[in-house]
Amino acid sequence: MATRDAEGARKANVYSAEVSEVYDLVYKGRGKNYAHESAVVTELVRARRPGAASLLDVACGTGEHLRTFKLMFDEVEGVELSPTMRAAARGKVPGVAIHDGDIRRFDTGRTYDAVCSLFGTVGYMTNTAELEAAVGRMAAHLPTGGVLIVEPWYFPARFIDGHIAGDFVRGADRTVARVGRMARTTGSTVRQESHWSVADAAGVRHFDQVQIFTLFEPAEYTAAFRRAGCDVEYIDSGDIGDGRGLFVGVRH
Repeated sequence: MATRDAEGARKANVYSAEVSEVYDLVYKGRGKNYAHESAVVTELVRARRPGAASLLDVACGTGEHLRTFKLMFDEVEGVELSPTMRAAARGKVPGVAIHDGDIRRFDTGRTYDAVCSLFGTVGYMTNTAELEAAVGRMAAHLPTGGVLIVEPWYFPARFIDGHIAGDFVRGADRTVARVGRMARTTGSTVRQESHWSVADAAGVRHFDQVQIFTLFEPAEYTAAFRRAGCDVEYIDSGDIGDGRGLFVGVRH
């Protein structure tokens, strides 16, 4: 798989304060059910490790999944690269450790019965080496028998090149509109451009967002899990996110 400017892609994919401020409103407006997704993940974990008591949510965003995980596990923690996302998560789940960390190289200094990374965050990895680094870091935080659950981004066969998207959401004191387009640039690389308009008591403002993703094949995800010492299966289910399914691994 071709490589690209990894540092440039990393900077592009760190959520700005402007996006973080309206992130929850947009995705809740789109019908994203964080509580249900967390319950699905918990069920998958306990089916493989019945006594699971601790969970780490990697790239936890604003902490919406952690709100439910906190009710289902004795101990939960999160890892998040974006400072504004971390701040939002800490405000929602007081007392829960939200670590500053990059999915490819974080280290919390302990292990957990389960580790998860949802919402296709691994799609931000720029090549298979980075994908393997991310999966390896997550698996390194598991004991033998621990469970790793990763939601992939789109597979090449399922990606719609040139897809146009739009959202319009009204909150109690804010209205947000977002339009965007996703298109392949070279090989397996996808550039997503979005334009946001936000109206609230402070006025009307506009800003742009660019994200860079990689279309990994299912076999590349599977290989990353196996290299990290995990048996793995893919569950093709619409219960999570946009129906991209889940990779579920158990460390041996």
